[in-house]
Amino acid sequence: MAKVTFNNQNSAFYNAVKVKVDDYFSTNNISINGDIRLYIKTLTLIPAAILLYVSVIFIPMPAIIALLLCGILGFTMASIGFNVMHDACHGSYSNKKWLNNILGLSLNCLGGNAFLWKVKHNIIHHTYTNVDGVDDDIAKLPVIRQCETQKKMKLHKYQHYYSVLVYALSSFLWVFLMDFVKYFGKKVYRTPISKIDTKEHIVFWVSKFLYAVFYMAIPIYFVGFLPWLAGFMTMHAIMGLTLAVVFQLAHVVEDTHFVDGNHDVLKIDQEWARHQVETTANFATNNKIVSWVVGGLNFQIEHHLFPKVSHVHYPALSKLVEETCKEYNIRYVNYPTMSSAVASHFRFMKTLGQHEILPEYSPT
Repeated sequence: MAKVTFNNQNSAFYNAVKVKVDDYFSTNNISINGDIRLYIKTLTLIPAAILLYVSVIFIPMPAIIALLLCGILGFTMASIGFNVMHDACHGSYSNKKWLNNILGLSLNCLGGNAFLWKVKHNIIHHTYTNVDGVDDDIAKLPVIRQCETQKKMKLHKYQHYYSVLVYALSSFLWVFLMDFVKYFGKKVYRTPISKIDTKEHIVFWVSKFLYAVFYMAIPIYFVGFLPWLAGFMTMHAIMGLTLAVVFQLAHVVEDTHFVDGNHDVLKIDQEWARHQVETTANFATNNKIVSWVVGGLNFQIEHHLFPKVSHVHYPALSKLVEETCKEYNIRYVNYPTMSSAVASHFRFMKTLGQHEILPEYSPT
């Protein structure tokens, strides 16, 4: 991987916005961690997922209703990832490390692995956002072109159509393929994993085994193979599509910036914080339902600047961040609705599939 550095000698923007954010928490005498709003989400989403799981396995019902509930289960599981796991793995759910660690394992209950995710997301993605060749979230895939510096292939001409199918398969591939590629390869994309201790080896294999038991063996035993397969793939399709679309709207849209990291050495001539704002987009920030479901990840700019702050505080912080961006002449991208962000993403994917070098975009 490239050795990437930022020009942080002048961190005027980050220093200014951090002063405002720190003042917000001290003046209001509140913690940067989660509060009752996050606890209510946790006590709503996790029991809901358990109830849906038990219902589709043990309560007789028409197939169409069972499939519908499996889809809702997948959506609920994605929301657990957005709300509970995401804050916990960033250490922002609570000021108690043990509680963050336990709730971070909710990802393992969804089929993933918290340790590998922290390396992939907290360390790599949050440091080298949209740096092609380094950021695993825009890793080169044969069927998807996500930025201009990736090689264009003929099949990409249609990627704005078939990418929906790729997104629907993403959580399935994550659970059954990509975690194992990272684990056995001991690297995330091109970044080596320095060490996996004994505890993490045990957690990896035990949680993968328990996933097979609870999501495969038990359902197959009680409902049969074909009903299980239909429900399992429906669950994963909805979960994968939900996860992928939300994360794509935050970074792979028309108005975000990408950097070519396919070099031995890459010096980014701006401070890290400015890079975070320019490579990230917000969406539907005035929609309380969207904000609740996606765990504040529609305030992605605030999250990238302050990943240790719980998402429940992002609506308040967004005003401070946007104000400071204006002061420093930094473009603050905020799509007013989720539909406008979705449209921008698929327009961008279409353009990437049709042009080797991208045309200039008009502001949206």
